Amino acid sequence: MAESTQKTDYVVGVDLGGTKILTGIFTQQLEVIGRTKISTKPERGTKAVIERIARCVQEAVDECELSFKQIRGIGIGAPGTVDAGTGQVLFAPNLGWQNVELKKELEAQLGLPVFAENDGNLSTLGVYHAELESKPRHMLGIFLGTGIGGGIIIDGKLYKGFNKSAGELGHMVIDVGGPKCACGNRGCFESLAGRQSLFLKIQTMVKEGHKTVLTEMLGPELNNMRSGDLRKAIRKGDDLVEQVVIQAAEYTGIAIANLMNILSPEVIVLGGGIIDALADEMMPIIVNTARDYAMLGTDKGVSLFASKLGDDAGITGAAVIARRETQ
Repeated sequence: MAESTQKTDYVVGVDLGGTKILTGIFTQQLEVIGRTKISTKPERGTKAVIERIARCVQEAVDECELSFKQIRGIGIGAPGTVDAGTGQVLFAPNLGWQNVELKKELEAQLGLPVFAENDGNLSTLGVYHAELESKPRHMLGIFLGTGIGGGIIIDGKLYKGFNKSAGELGHMVIDVGGPKCACGNRGCFESLAGRQSLFLKIQTMVKEGHKTVLTEMLGPELNNMRSGDLRKAIRKGDDLVEQVVIQAAEYTGIAIANLMNILSPEVIVLGGGIIDALADEMMPIIVNTARDYAMLGTDKGVSLFASKLGDDAGITGAAVIARRETQ
């Protein structure tokens, strides 16, 4: 693309997850023109992860044959509690982060304005603006990935709450005394239906002597398991994996029923890597369970469906705030 293109033409959206970093280059009309994806590798430490984010952005800009002079700003979603005002990640359990100056560090490395927000909030904004064309007044986004994130739209605006931390849907407790969650509590929605919890449950059951075709596909330790592997196993008739996925879908339905009872949204959209890979297997169970558990009348007229944006939800929402903050 020509160097003469004006700087205002492009913004960058970054989705920082516990497993991967996805970056997209967007026009001012929120059309994505290129993407780059690399693994997060949180075990290498905070500094290394921030360097990997910067590298992912640089590679995306290069892939689109652009220069940094043509980029107006960068939006980034992080998995945890984020102070959007300062761009600090206060707590991100799946990264092992506390009080990380994400905005400041990235701006120093990239030389561009950076705007940070919770990843669930940004994925919700992405679906709201790009997929739903900002039409519903009240919406919930629920995203099942490494963990579980979410976002709340009330009266057409992202709801942040008193401490600016609203939307941590993955950390509502569904099973008191249930499995330990990365946040430190037990029985959180995330610890029952997030990808890491599903993988851990399958690995534990295999160690206890249960059989699954996953060991033939991935080896006895089930290393490098992915959401798509669960889909393949189910389609091969794997009862163990099917039961784990069904249970996760039921927990998701119960969580949604609680949220419908409390917030009465017009639209509930699900996304994230688990839903992308297993929508056919999970969505009918999620919908039926949610409607079974919702209080009589609270689910009337409520739309509940899987997002078509897939991986692009987070980067689109990140581009939305980058565009908004640099106009």
